[in-house]
Amino acid sequence: MSTIEGLENSGTGEHESNTATADPLLAETQKALSAKTDECKALNDRYLRQAAEFENYKRLAQRDQRDQIKFGNEQLLKELLPVIDNLERAIKAARDSDQGTHPALVQGVDLTMKQLSGSLAKFGVQAIETVGQVFDPTAHQAVAHVPSDNVPSNHVVEEFQKGYRLHERMLRAAMVSVSSGPATANEQDVAPN
Repeated sequence: MSTIEGLENSGTGEHESNTATADPLLAETQKALSAKTDECKALNDRYLRQAAEFENYKRLAQRDQRDQIKFGNEQLLKELLPVIDNLERAIKAARDSDQGTHPALVQGVDLTMKQLSGSLAKFGVQAIETVGQVFDPTAHQAVAHVPSDNVPSNHVVEEFQKGYRLHERMLRAAMVSVSSGPATANEQDVAPN
């Protein structure tokens, strides 16, 4: 039995010495594990932030690409608007004159103008409604403020130049005159005949 007692005593001593050396080792390992866990969380947070930033970048790049496709030919379309204006003026002048202008020529220019307007409409260009509409400073450029008995105050009386939109973006504001309301008696007396 002395052998067993000796083993027990020697085993207890070793266990105590192992526990004594294991406690600092265990504490050090737990400290290192905790540090690595914190580092892993920090790296995971950084990864998630970068993934979110990349998703935002992708979304913005896709939106920019869609806008480029949608509005890429905006400058070309702006250059074509004076051509439409001149065709409209030519048609109006030919119809207003009594000089026997060739009706076939007027009709041909009118058809050409309609075809050009149709082509622009396919690309998203729309004319802005003006006469009789409430004055909208984002779509109308007021060049005159005139009294009118027929048109309510702050409404468009006359259009001098058409305005156009490309989808929802303004290509050119319409040049208009805006009603200041009915003329007063004093203005009617002073107005030249």
